[in-house]
Amino acid sequence: MVCESTGRYGASTLCRYRLGADRAEQRAEVPAEFFAEGICRVGDVIWQLTWRERTALKWDAATLELIDRVPYNREGWGMCAAGDYVVTSDGSSELVRRDPQTLGARAVLHVRCAGARVQGLNDLAWSAGAIWASVAGTIWANVAGTYYLAGIDPDSGEVTDVVNARAARERHLWDPQAIMNGIAALPAEGEFLLTGKGWRSIRHVRLKLAREKAALERVLGGRAR
Repeated sequence: MVCESTGRYGASTLCRYRLGADRAEQRAEVPAEFFAEGICRVGDVIWQLTWRERTALKWDAATLELIDRVPYNREGWGMCAAGDYVVTSDGSSELVRRDPQTLGARAVLHVRCAGARVQGLNDLAWSAGAIWASVAGTIWANVAGTYYLAGIDPDSGEVTDVVNARAARERHLWDPQAIMNGIAALPAEGEFLLTGKGWRSIRHVRLKLAREKAALERVLGGRAR
């Protein structure tokens, strides 16, 4: 089963469907004043960020009923549950560790690659296993405006792995907003779901380390908010 958040004012939703199905089994309409962004599940709750409204929405994971609206201190972009905390992004080079029950901020993580800050950190996913020779537990981020994924050490903020996901792109020649913007880790090690804004499909992929030297420069070319 896949839970998905879709954006736009007056058309944002939270839905659940079986992977590959052509329609949702459950769908909840987000209040029209919110532009929905990233989601993650914490126990019996699904948290959903909103873009500029400084509000997080708290949903019942079983019924998709809205439980609460919680004040939030940044723009909302991506989020993931990472063990005993939640990580959020706001399109900058900073990730924030948060309390999974309240979303209160615990610490700010400055993400760097080869000493330079990585701008445009977008949707997030947590992989608990070790892919390649990386640390056991990695935050994966879409880098906005690129086809690159950054694997981030959750303690230091250093980019430890880079993946060129261009092969998974979907072509939208006349829509510059149709960027890659959606990542979720699957149970099998190294396997993920990727999608983007306005895309017609979800890609099931196995990540492959980018070995070209240009990869680091491309990760640093993220679109800052």
